[in-house]
Amino acid sequence: MSEDTPPPFNLRHRLQDLLFRGMIGGLLCLPYRIRVPLCGWVVSRVIAPLAGYRRRIRDNLAMILPDLPQDEVRRITRAVPDNVGRTLIEIYSGPEFIARAASLPLQGEGVAALAEAHAAKRPVILVTAHFGNYDASRAALIARGYPVGALYMEMANKSFNAHYVQAISRIGTPLFPRGRKGLADMVRFLRGGGMLGLLVDQHMRSGALLGFFGHEALTALSAAEMALKYDALVVPTYAVRQPDGLSFEVIVEAPIPHGDPATMTQALNDSLEALVRRHLDQWFWIHKRWKGGGGPIAAAGSGARREEAGPGEAAPRKATMDAERDKSPEVPGAP
Repeated sequence: MSEDTPPPFNLRHRLQDLLFRGMIGGLLCLPYRIRVPLCGWVVSRVIAPLAGYRRRIRDNLAMILPDLPQDEVRRITRAVPDNVGRTLIEIYSGPEFIARAASLPLQGEGVAALAEAHAAKRPVILVTAHFGNYDASRAALIARGYPVGALYMEMANKSFNAHYVQAISRIGTPLFPRGRKGLADMVRFLRGGGMLGLLVDQHMRSGALLGFFGHEALTALSAAEMALKYDALVVPTYAVRQPDGLSFEVIVEAPIPHGDPATMTQALNDSLEALVRRHLDQWFWIHKRWKGGGGPIAAAGSGARREEAGPGEAAPRKATMDAERDKSPEVPGAP
């Protein structure tokens, strides 16, 4: 099927999209301070149990943090989908969300390095994760004049995908779909001195077996490999949701030193792990992050691995192609 050919009619997808549009449309009629926590409640208390998200969260926690008290496990199984719901409606809130994010101060050791790279038109890869609200940091950087693009994953539900892309486009462009059709434009943007946002915390079957929470996790090396190829800074960037549930702390960490791709990527895993340990309820424990790995390693962050994504230039392309096969379209708002 060519890109211009409409997808075949799918009744299930159409019904899902109609229900989703109805929910979002109704929530958008409410004041921001009401709609955000309400959407979090709906996803946490209604959608998560029906979709099996709570079971997946419990399974991941049992494997990775087996000594976690049961009261804390129960809290996290409710809080994680609550954060997902809040993130989703924030993305669809457009100007209201953007205005809030634009006023957020940038904090961390990498703020000055980011400004210097922008002044020198040096490429930057902004590495983040399904944590807090990743689009809050993107909006905050765009508001300061930084040329931030992002890679996103197209949803299997094409009806949903159309308005989802419109929603994230309102926060900022350019956006590049994962896969071959977005790769050329993405590379051109990066080589021109752009800042490219990547989420690197998903299972990647072609990835290297690196350490994450003391267990092997298949991890794409493409961010590090692109950074080496195009002399780009690699800067971990996060938006941490604050206790009020509506605001964020935007953290820009120090750039990851250039080295071999596995070592650089392990440093990214370690960065995210340290943050998640401080805020267990803000990471997307719904992911099957340890699929294809999961075995304990000698020490968290040791960089143990059995295979790599592939040599040289092929790895970024291969990673984007495998992401198409590994994507989880049942989870709204997971690029």
